[in-house]
Amino acid sequence: MGYNSRVEQHVPGLHRTFAPHPASVGDARRLMREVLVAAGREDLVESAELVVTELVTNALVHAGTPIDVAAIVDDAGLRIEVSDGSGHLPVLRRNGTLAGTGRGLWLVQSAVDDWGIDAHESGKCVWVEISVGMGAPGTYADPGRDVQVLSLRDDRGDVAVELLNVPLLLHIAWQQHAEALLREYLLFSLGDEGDVAGLQAHAASSDAIALLLDHLPDPGIGDDPDRLMATAVEPDVSSDREVLRVPVDSLLHFRVLGEALDTAIGLADAGVLLTPPTQPEMQAFRRWVCDEVERQSGGGGPLPWVDQSEAAPPPGRTPLEWASEVVRDSPDTLIAADDTNGIVAVSRPALALLGYDDPDDLVGRRLMWIIPPRFRQAHLAGFTMHLTTGRAPLIGRPVTVPALCRDGSETLVELVVESQCLPGGRHVFVASLRR
Repeated sequence: MGYNSRVEQHVPGLHRTFAPHPASVGDARRLMREVLVAAGREDLVESAELVVTELVTNALVHAGTPIDVAAIVDDAGLRIEVSDGSGHLPVLRRNGTLAGTGRGLWLVQSAVDDWGIDAHESGKCVWVEISVGMGAPGTYADPGRDVQVLSLRDDRGDVAVELLNVPLLLHIAWQQHAEALLREYLLFSLGDEGDVAGLQAHAASSDAIALLLDHLPDPGIGDDPDRLMATAVEPDVSSDREVLRVPVDSLLHFRVLGEALDTAIGLADAGVLLTPPTQPEMQAFRRWVCDEVERQSGGGGPLPWVDQSEAAPPPGRTPLEWASEVVRDSPDTLIAADDTNGIVAVSRPALALLGYDDPDDLVGRRLMWIIPPRFRQAHLAGFTMHLTTGRAPLIGRPVTVPALCRDGSETLVELVVESQCLPGGRHVFVASLRR
């Protein structure tokens, strides 16, 4: 990679290539400690170990290629460079409170003076510079500043995949849920340390997800409840047409993504993985995208996304240990739903408000049944992101929304939703409605 050409003979440093294997993270961390101790810079060990752990782990799970680690240490401090064979650049994310990923780069940025990315034909290099150890007086990188990116990559052959009627908000929720599933599946598949097939499948799947993030715009609705209710409606959260440019060597990764998620969902439904139930739209979105990539790369024409909101709820994985009569027999206007998005109880006043006579007309149906179509994508995305990452801008806050009645009319209600965590990891949501 040319790193050694920048190291003078009297300057302590290293350049090692690690295999795409879980043990490489610990090996790189130990090697970094040895170099710093030998150079008399023990003050930098804690920061360096944090940085190299995060960067090598990212390369391991998102690239799945050999990983080059280079370091230079002198009186000015330490420079670390971690290179892999993936052309996708890491992105700083602001995930929800329960998200299991997305914080690594923020940890790195908090521990360094400067960092950036050099992209080139065969992949990328993430570099950091550290002059003082963690907790010592000094100025670290400003979390709000732009990352330095140097691109030396040439255009590679790709296939233009035309996506029609794209549900942009659904895509954001799907991405977070898919990454959570893949992370759990990766941990499950790494039971045999000698088998790196799980890492390779995860890296290929991550490549496909990153391509979608690169090409599909974020509707950017934010967390402000008032703005969210005003903007998270159709057609503002969908796009008539987007073009996904897939490098030829990434085409197969969409098939791997589909197979990995199908397997992960099966394990989750069996209770092996801990991720929340997968909504049918999430599975349908992944199948649609992967099918479009495969069909159009073979010369076929595009087929638009079709609304899936009439689908049945996914099955619950464990019995819901909850007394439904608390809602069913309440004199208040209440509706309860579980974490599959299915209605599990309705009070008599709520039935009357929506024009129903029999609880069986609603119990067992999805909440989509009483949500106007223009709000369904926002509801599904918010529901999924709450269960996946803890995002909850509307939980516990009164909002005015239209409810869909039995006769097809709409009635405005003030809605307050409360979330309850039940034994076994299940959730129930109780909504209070007031006209």
